Amino acid sequence: MDSYLLRYKKWQYKNTAFLIASLLVFFYFADSDFVQNTISRIGEMGYLGAFLAGMFFVSTFTVAPASVLLFFFAKTLPPIYVAVLAGAGAVIGDYIIFKFLKDKVFEEITPIFLRLGGNHISRTLRTPYFAWFLPVLGAIIVASPIPDEIGIGLMGISKMKNWQFLILSFVLNFIGIFIVITLAQSVGR
Repeated sequence: MDSYLLRYKKWQYKNTAFLIASLLVFFYFADSDFVQNTISRIGEMGYLGAFLAGMFFVSTFTVAPASVLLFFFAKTLPPIYVAVLAGAGAVIGDYIIFKFLKDKVFEEITPIFLRLGGNHISRTLRTPYFAWFLPVLGAIIVASPIPDEIGIGLMGISKMKNWQFLILSFVLNFIGIFIVITLAQSVGR
């Protein structure tokens, strides 16, 4: 048993494998009664539920139920409060993704990237044209209803500091969520 644990600790791609395994597990359980009941319970939590829905709004795999919850909360709570609380929750969700991608997964896949011609791509991405473009594109993706992983990845590549990321994430998620729930309210009437 110790030899397996030791090999796992030394394995270069453990975080990337964990990310892939967690996605597969999520897909398997996404339509389960447990997940559906959890979504229903979050919908009954009021402001705390809006915060939790914001945390789930940032991921590809949970954006659909989180959007439904935010739409529901916007009908029963003031949209500005829903957007502030969901935006704060989204910051936490985004930060977890940002740290995991930046500190773990990017480190593991960098050698593969470099072997596949990454030096040429890296030089291209560091030119003045791309130095501003990647974070801006990432910010647009985070502000949109599109799940945030790609946008966060682009901002992570740009060497953004943690505090800059947290502030930008809140502002972008607040704006994006407020627009989505305001439009949803106007269409739902």
